[in-house]
Amino acid sequence: MAAKKTDYMGQIETWFLKLPALPKGGRETLVSITPWIALIFGILGVVFGVLALVGSTVLTPLLFLGGEHPSGALLLSLLGLVSSALLLAAYPGTKAHKSQGWTMLFWSEVVGLISAIVSISISGVIFSLIMFYLLYQIKSYYK
Repeated sequence: MAAKKTDYMGQIETWFLKLPALPKGGRETLVSITPWIALIFGILGVVFGVLALVGSTVLTPLLFLGGEHPSGALLLSLLGLVSSALLLAAYPGTKAHKSQGWTMLFWSEVVGLISAIVSISISGVIFSLIMFYLLYQIKSYYK
């Protein structure tokens, strides 16, 4: 199964490496701030994800009364929590420049893309594509 993950990552890499490369200084700056971005947004995401999960659970009866099905809000809350947890898990690996950290960032972004698709957010999909581009720009720094 691990080979399949690598195949997906490799296929996606061929798409993004056809795009223009960032300057070396830009890539190095991105690599130096990536662990902190993962840590900050991971913490914020978990906090707000838990609040959203609790809020959507508590408000479920009101959603039903309003004609909405609460499963969408619950699903998006869970996806946000998973993505944020992956960001937190990526922090030590990205700080140490290990490929495991980069892989956690990749899967966090996959979950973010799924969330954007589920919520039908064009801007979310565009943001995810930009993030994949940036991830593949710095992949060679993680061994």
